[in-house]
Amino acid sequence: MTHTVRVAASSLYEAAVLGLAEFKKSGFALTFVGPGTRLRIAAEVPATEHELSVGRVQAWLNSSGKSPREQAVKVRLRQLLAHG
Repeated sequence: MTHTVRVAASSLYEAAVLGLAEFKKSGFALTFVGPGTRLRIAAEVPATEHELSVGRVQAWLNSSGKSPREQAVKVRLRQLLAHG
C-alpha cells in the first residue's frame, strides 16, 4: 500500500518529518508506522528519489543539530510531529 503527500522542505529529513506530520494531521493512523516503515521521498527539482526508514528519521530528529539553525529546525519538527 502506498500513501502520498506533498510538502515543501529544505532537506530530506525535514521532508520525511513533514510528511509524517501531514499523515497524522489527516487522520492516517501512525500506529501502523514503526521504525522499520520505509519512506520514499521524491524531490521535484532536481528530480531525485530517496528511501529511508522511519527509525532513521526518528534517530536524526532525536540527535543534536550540527548548527544552531539545524537544532532550531529539529525543535520545530519535533513539536509539529508531537502535536500534529
